Amino acid sequence: MKKNKNHKVAVIMGSQSDYKTMKITVKILKIIGLKYETKIISAHRTPKRMYEFARSAKDKFGVIIAGAGGSAHLPGMVSALTTIPVLGVPIESKKLKGIDSLLSIAQMPKGVPVGTLAIGEDGATNAALLAASIIANNNSTIKKKLENWRLSQTRSVKKKPK
Repeated sequence: MKKNKNHKVAVIMGSQSDYKTMKITVKILKIIGLKYETKIISAHRTPKRMYEFARSAKDKFGVIIAGAGGSAHLPGMVSALTTIPVLGVPIESKKLKGIDSLLSIAQMPKGVPVGTLAIGEDGATNAALLAASIIANNNSTIKKKLENWRLSQTRSVKKKPK
């Protein structure tokens, strides 16, 4: 079996408004030095685009991060069409504060996995870090940058309150 050496991350979202949250993912990917591509792909409004993206993703990407709100079908539908790891970021919704998004992404049927992160900005941050962790398994440069990220986090915590 040929090892996938693709270290590019796809950052997809259901709508332009989701970018408010997903731009945090992009920021972290840039800091860590991961190549990425962003796309708006709606499972409901652009199903053909979603299908074509998911079916060809294995040739371009190592991880897919999918942000979605409301019924949040994008991560699960993409996962159903590819074997690449899919990380779902529930976007906070106005009506149910993202609980609807979280449950839609987390409650996948067995056999169609989606790594589900926290609602909103925390999930967007952790999705980028989890994607980096996945890619770091086969990329020593990314592994070192991720280790440096963690070390800087540790150093930022004060020993005593001021």
